[in-house]
Amino acid sequence: MATLMIFHSTTRAFLPRQSFQKFRTAVMEPHRNFSSYLVTPKELAAALKKSPPSPISPEPRIIPLCASWFLPNDERKGIEIFRDKRIPKARFFDLDKVIDKRSPYPHMLPSAKTFAEAMSSLGIRKEDTVVVYDSKEAGIFSAPRVGWTLRVFGHPRVHVLNNFRLWVDEGFPTESGELYSVECNPYPIPKMDESKVISFEQVREVALDHNKEGAEGVQIIDARPNGRFTGKDPEPREGLSSGHMPGSISIPFSAVLDPETRAFLPKEQLKKLFEENGVDSSRPIIATCGTGVTAVVIETALEEAGYGSPQARRVYDGSWTEWAQRVNPSDSLIRKDE
Repeated sequence: MATLMIFHSTTRAFLPRQSFQKFRTAVMEPHRNFSSYLVTPKELAAALKKSPPSPISPEPRIIPLCASWFLPNDERKGIEIFRDKRIPKARFFDLDKVIDKRSPYPHMLPSAKTFAEAMSSLGIRKEDTVVVYDSKEAGIFSAPRVGWTLRVFGHPRVHVLNNFRLWVDEGFPTESGELYSVECNPYPIPKMDESKVISFEQVREVALDHNKEGAEGVQIIDARPNGRFTGKDPEPREGLSSGHMPGSISIPFSAVLDPETRAFLPKEQLKKLFEENGVDSSRPIIATCGTGVTAVVIETALEEAGYGSPQARRVYDGSWTEWAQRVNPSDSLIRKDE
């Protein structure tokens, strides 16, 4: 299978004053933004025609970013799916590598330096618009996590494709082959937005306060399948107890997706789903799951529905994998349904 290449730009020509001003305006002023965080295949296809991810263009580009990832008990690999079928000129974000490698828990957010190095190696510039997407098989699964990661580290223009399955079914172009060779671009080391993340210690405090008089009333939404939430089914990671946090609400991430297309449900249906499950939009919300991946599917659905204040919503980065290993048995913080 032939390797697909992107031409490298190795020289920098002197720009006349008018051209330099055009370049400066393109870099400094945001443009070509989509109307919402979720992008339809039609919107992305139109945007790519106007702004293809050319390595030699000085203007901000639209960069499709494949974030395909599968659970550890799944034989499929994201990189193999990427090689098999992808949006033309897409890049691949490896969710198993751009992490905090010092942490014993999977998929914890990387350091700002590690994030910047990853973006640089992908040839993504700070001014580029990035549209993250999943595999055709998954529909929506890990792309929201990668999009959220970019947001946590302050990338200005990030979107999620809703979704690649529809992209393929609607006849938009795809390609296959090995990874592109891209020119690395210096990416500034960003500052992490800690307001989007919540730690084990903070979630533990919320769980300990559950049902206590005068407690803040923070809500925890668990995106894992209901069998793992109740404790009936095992976790995919060997030796890890299933169950749930005290007072948490079970909304499996699949519930916010269309069963056929695996795209996000319309806004009104999402809003109704949260209401029916007793989620109060006026109170703070924490999203959790197995390792912090599908928790962001719930967070994205909340955003799409306009449900709850963005300033009062956080994602528990370590999620159940950290929780089940760190809580003390004497605290009774792992509950199972009888």
